[in-house]
Amino acid sequence: MLFFRSEELIDAWCASRGTPRRPSVRMEQLWQLAVTWYSTRLEPDSRRPGPSEMRGIFAGLGLHGDFWDPQADTF
Repeated sequence: MLFFRSEELIDAWCASRGTPRRPSVRMEQLWQLAVTWYSTRLEPDSRRPGPSEMRGIFAGLGLHGDFWDPQADTF
């Protein structure tokens, strides 16, 4: 995981290395993802979200596209 201060810095980093731009996550999205994903972790019946729940969590955070679809075969 790499942290950048701006979208422009991500673009510059990718261009300097000749690598394609990948999906990015803002810090507030990352925090909300962690809070949501692990909210029931200490409960006895805690479980990992299923694919449809994952899609709902990602969509609720504004994360869209094949990268965020746990059942997609493309990136």
